[in-house]
Amino acid sequence: MDRDPLEILWDSLLSRNEKQIRAAYERLDPASRNEVMQHLLRMSTEEGWHPEQRKSAQSALLALSSPTKPEK
Repeated sequence: MDRDPLEILWDSLLSRNEKQIRAAYERLDPASRNEVMQHLLRMSTEEGWHPEQRKSAQSALLALSSPTKPEK
């Protein structure tokens, strides 16, 4: 059975792996990027999310807000 593309996207965004987070985000159109950022902000600040989900959302926000490091 094929995995849902939306599930794959969120698995990447919440992976806590900076490269994987950035790669998933870069594939999105501007409107989808905005929606993802708003959702990550809600996940990281609102009650009702599992602590690990909150940590993953915070990790994604940090990865997406920090400047990219040059490749070596």
